[in-house]
Amino acid sequence: MTPRKAFLIINPISGTGDKSGIRELVEQRLGAKGFEVTTGFTSAKGDATVMASDASAQGYDMVIACGGDGTVNETARALRGSHTPLGIIPCGSGNGLARHLGIDVDVASAVEILSEGVVTDCDFGTANGQPFFCTFGVGFDAAVSEKFAQSKKRGPLTYLSNTVKEYVNYQPDVYTIAANGEVLTERAFLVAVCNASQYGNNAYIAPKASMTDGLLDIIVVHYGNLLTTAFVGLDLMTGLIDKNFLIHTFRAPSATITRASAGPVHFDGEPAAMPARIEVDCRKGGIRIVTPALDKPFKPIITPVTAMVNDMKLTLRRIFERQQ
Repeated sequence: MTPRKAFLIINPISGTGDKSGIRELVEQRLGAKGFEVTTGFTSAKGDATVMASDASAQGYDMVIACGGDGTVNETARALRGSHTPLGIIPCGSGNGLARHLGIDVDVASAVEILSEGVVTDCDFGTANGQPFFCTFGVGFDAAVSEKFAQSKKRGPLTYLSNTVKEYVNYQPDVYTIAANGEVLTERAFLVAVCNASQYGNNAYIAPKASMTDGLLDIIVVHYGNLLTTAFVGLDLMTGLIDKNFLIHTFRAPSATITRASAGPVHFDGEPAAMPARIEVDCRKGGIRIVTPALDKPFKPIITPVTAMVNDMKLTLRRIFERQQ
């Protein structure tokens, strides 16, 4: 029997965790399932896209992204529209796509999901033709992503620090959004276009988003005062943001977002710049992803709290292991 082939892409500097032992673990677990594993390490932006494209062209049966949302995005860019499924081992700062899909941020658990080999045809989005797989945004979240990318330190605390600093002085813009035959013009804190439910770190910007419905969840956060807008941030962590009075949310297969001038945007948390007019579209079933066998439905408060408790347990376990 001809063995199946998996290509493992590791970003050695993503997130804050140690990547040692991941290669051996993947080789062991997938080897037991009949896979031959080849490993490549990224050293510059775009490396993951090149490696994934080559692996898909060479007939690999799976390409695995081991890193953060940036690494996952780069890998997925090469695999969209192909038959080659994407596997994810989340090792980044936010891990938004993995968390939405129910892929555990514990490496051993994530590798176990890969070995089970359940493949789901998932949607992805595009903004002016450029793909995103979790979230695309303009406004405050794009400004924070830009600041975070410039930071020397990574991790949730650095992201929180940048968020607070940007929040104090941020000035909202006016956006016109055309979708589903209607037009909305609003001075907004941010506009998020979501293929998945969260930014990462269990911050649920679109709790009811689905990656298999052929629709994008578009979230408009209206501008309030410092206090009311801050409460939006709290609702992000409970999964109740769609109940907040500052939130306007709707679903559409496509939309046009227009602002006064060109400026910053983000693709899955990675900063970029785009013109004043932005066309967003959902590409239904455009990428195959290895997902958990069981789909756990989202439950406000319960799902976020459970995820945070599991994160704390994992952090404590890693601290304990380092002291051994």
